[in-house]
Amino acid sequence: MSSTHPDVDLKRNSRQVTEGPHRAAARTYLKGIGFDNDALRKPIIGVAHGWIETMPCNFNHRVLAAKVKEGIRAAGGTPMELNHVAISDGITMGTSGMKTSLVSREVIADSIELVARGHLFDGLVVITGCDKTIPAGVMALARLNIPGLMLYGGSVPPGHLHGQEVTIQSVFEAVGRHAAGKITDEELDELENVASPGAGACGGQFTANTMSMAFEAMGISPAGAAMVHAQAPSKAEVAFRAGELAMEVLRRDLRPSDLITKESLQNAVAAVAGSGGSTNAVLHLLAVAKEAGVDFDIDDFDRISRSTPLLCDLLPGGRYNAVEMWHAGGTPVFMHRLKTLGALHEDLPTVTGPTVGELASDAGETPGQRVIRPLDDPIKTSGGLAILRGNLAPEGCVVKLSGHERRRHQGPARVFEREEEAMKTVVAGGIRPGDVVVIRNEGPQGGPGMREMLSVTSAISGMGISGEVALITDGRFSGATRGFTVGHVAPEAFHRGPIAAIHEGDVVTIDVDARELSVALSDDEIAARCAAYAPPVSPDTTGVLAKYAKLVGSASQGAVTTG
Repeated sequence: MSSTHPDVDLKRNSRQVTEGPHRAAARTYLKGIGFDNDALRKPIIGVAHGWIETMPCNFNHRVLAAKVKEGIRAAGGTPMELNHVAISDGITMGTSGMKTSLVSREVIADSIELVARGHLFDGLVVITGCDKTIPAGVMALARLNIPGLMLYGGSVPPGHLHGQEVTIQSVFEAVGRHAAGKITDEELDELENVASPGAGACGGQFTANTMSMAFEAMGISPAGAAMVHAQAPSKAEVAFRAGELAMEVLRRDLRPSDLITKESLQNAVAAVAGSGGSTNAVLHLLAVAKEAGVDFDIDDFDRISRSTPLLCDLLPGGRYNAVEMWHAGGTPVFMHRLKTLGALHEDLPTVTGPTVGELASDAGETPGQRVIRPLDDPIKTSGGLAILRGNLAPEGCVVKLSGHERRRHQGPARVFEREEEAMKTVVAGGIRPGDVVVIRNEGPQGGPGMREMLSVTSAISGMGISGEVALITDGRFSGATRGFTVGHVAPEAFHRGPIAAIHEGDVVTIDVDARELSVALSDDEIAARCAAYAPPVSPDTTGVLAKYAKLVGSASQGAVTTG
């Protein structure tokens, strides 16, 4: 345990609210809801979370918050709990409601920032669960730059059906099998009844687990906590310790600016690449870098992924789920692999106390585990994503490489202006082997909101043709997506980026080795078609989506609204 920094004032912020005769009214309000003089003399630590009754991902947050608060009190602080909104990607997937998902990342960060600034907290614990709450919490920490940490609420264990483990990915792909007549209504109902058994985020290396691992690797989340699942009895102790740890971080005067650096972002990217993580990590880590004022760009992801072997055999591309990753030894074991490889910046600080390298050295690996492969037996010699450019993506795009061996695809374009159009064609059997499905006007501004295409990719997989079809979009992909998929194509169609120039039947080439996404058209033809292109008129002319569309930047820069 680290000692108190000699110059730190533990109530540097909150004393403005709680001390002096002129603050009597403020104290009166707080005393009226249970805070006494002793509590108000102590440092005030915000405990932010997104409990909401619309999803399982955050459903344990009230319970975790209570344990975090116990830990804060035990360590000499006064906790104050706050809530923020949350949107379930999985539940809104394939509907207009999915437009709100990425938007919620900005709103959550704004909400936490506003409460922490308004009430002058001395420190902050952010409990996260569903996909956007995780980066949003760290974005808020970066903006506020007060001592704090992020605690992940954990993933849901797998369900079981006829002796087999099943996850939400099983359900999304079953929709495609159902459309192809491979399973009955009753079989689909039987699966959906058991695939997500209780509280917790999706249980593969989908976006939530990807980001929780990335932020543990960064050092802003407690070591060993990321993969402890939501229903594990030890989760309560993890939460209590996080509360105690928040007070230690305050005493050490350890700020997010000490933790979010170019080197720690590189560690986070290595964790994403080596674990076969979600392509959404590109958006979210770029956004965190932007909030922290760190020079980091999309090409850093490609450079790191090229030199980082794929070691974690995790869903959706692999065999194991997040609970099995935890039993194998969790993120610290994986970080030890990176350290041994020389792919880890070792001397960086962490909220836990020891350096990143020291934590990796102390990792406890379960004998005989196969979830995290040895360095001499990687799944692949390079990481799970790549950044492509070319005449269709001059600002870049992201291709997922884990879960398949394909590195090149060339075929005729099937062009759709919205996800719903593509989905109708897929379930009607209108996509053929060799096709390149192009879904546009789903970018940050054109969507607005940059929807995920999991419904479409899962339906293609469920119909048994994912190995022969490719898909490109200016939208996003879920961490549960598998297949040869290219997202975040920038500039987006709304801005008349080159993806707007593609016509039905044009030959599109995805070439990973050449790092190129291209269409067989001349530069002049692309320019002429883009100039003539009229994007669909958005129905979202008022409210939060309209505000977001006016403020949001390119996916190649994290789709942030900070300018």
